[in-house]
Amino acid sequence: MGLFSNIFGKKHVDEEVFRVPDGELVYAVGDIHGRADLLEKLLKKIFADIEAQAINSKVSLVFLGDYIDRGFHSKEVIDILVRLQREMENVVCLAGNHEDMLLQFLDDPLSADIWLQVGGVAALASYGVYLPDAPETNDLVNASNQLGDVMPRGHVEFLRDLKEHYRIGDYYFVHAGVRPGVVLDAQLREDKLSIRQEFTEARCQYGVKIVHGHSVVRSAENLPNRIAIDTGAFATGMLTAGVFSKDEVRFLAT
Repeated sequence: MGLFSNIFGKKHVDEEVFRVPDGELVYAVGDIHGRADLLEKLLKKIFADIEAQAINSKVSLVFLGDYIDRGFHSKEVIDILVRLQREMENVVCLAGNHEDMLLQFLDDPLSADIWLQVGGVAALASYGVYLPDAPETNDLVNASNQLGDVMPRGHVEFLRDLKEHYRIGDYYFVHAGVRPGVVLDAQLREDKLSIRQEFTEARCQYGVKIVHGHSVVRSAENLPNRIAIDTGAFATGMLTAGVFSKDEVRFLAT
């Protein structure tokens, strides 16, 4: 029976079951990267899905980081998230490595080379700050100062208040992942926001199931030890959310 269960994709009798608390409904959204249009579309699907539920649930929205860069509407994405946090309960926004790079640019503009190469120029433009093609030191300093002047105060506070991880029931939400062999309480911020192959290639169990973005997949993956939901929204037009209820997981996408 176990053999046939594995062949046909059913749960093995010994497979660990992960769940959120009864009466809770959780939506986890992957990397947005400046695609405010896709975020609005996905939120419409999420709210329609909430209304379609036959039970009264505590609803949580968890955003997995990388709200900015690459797409041309970073500012608009943060506007939406700030508004959601103001208007709804249980809206959790996690830090991504791109948010950390923007904050570093504000604090130390001369260390911004990598950020500018991975989409920071688009984020700056969304705030009306522009750089020449080959910026020099003065250009970077001026752009950092301009960004600090024009960013709404609520945006800066939002970015600096982002959480590193969040746990609901048996699920541990984080931007990039965790380092195998290190207990969750001892994980480093750098790993939680930036780790890739060391985490995605690991087959170990963590006592919880890790839900993450950061490493792009063609479509959402529900694996024995982790769930990957970064479907490369900026390039593919597909922004994905995982939906968690009891011991069930399903996905919504644009």
